[in-house]
Amino acid sequence: LPVLVYVAGIPAHEAVGVSLVVVGGTSLVGSLLNARRGSLDLKAGAFFAVSGLAGAFVGAKFTRLLSASALLFLFGGLMLAVGARMLLKKETDTPPQRCRPWRCLGVGLTVGVLTGFLGVGGGFLILPALVLFAGVEMKRAIGTSLAVIAVNCLGGLVGQLRYVRLDWLLTLAFLTAALAGMFAGAALAGRFPGSTLRPAFAWCVLGLGAVLVAWNGAALVGAP
Repeated sequence: LPVLVYVAGIPAHEAVGVSLVVVGGTSLVGSLLNARRGSLDLKAGAFFAVSGLAGAFVGAKFTRLLSASALLFLFGGLMLAVGARMLLKKETDTPPQRCRPWRCLGVGLTVGVLTGFLGVGGGFLILPALVLFAGVEMKRAIGTSLAVIAVNCLGGLVGQLRYVRLDWLLTLAFLTAALAGMFAGAALAGRFPGSTLRPAFAWCVLGLGAVLVAWNGAALVGAP
């Protein structure tokens, strides 16, 4: 979303829809590749996907209620909260807890609403949610989150298309570039342990979140 708005110059509300197509498409391909490697937790993924699909459709209805700056400010604040949570949550040697159905459904629904509302795909939300609430090991959580993201993006896109029209040629160009980046990232991820990926991911989320909050917070304060 920030790349679409600040680099490509797409209006924030339209960028939400484009983001859902790009993130959903790359996530679908990524989840299929991870399924071939056995890097999916089907039970946790199913709970998150079912509730997330419904939540994303509902969340899409509320996007138009906020200004572009408010939308991106909330996006950044959410990233700060998730990044901090991942850094503060200590990894232990105890066996991970199982995914409790009602908890996973509830978290999945919440993430789905935010996916449809902010057009974030939910990667930086679903991944830590699978690790923190469902007890999924980091590398399996990456593959599982991609499958859930693809489903959530579908629900969010269906809701968004009722309110915005997309430039499909531009969307396809971003999708193609994102797929190329995904394959490069997958090759690199296989060379690092989960204990390295987790803090690196958290710091990236925190950094971008801080920029979005500062930039858009200033815009909101200065708004008439």
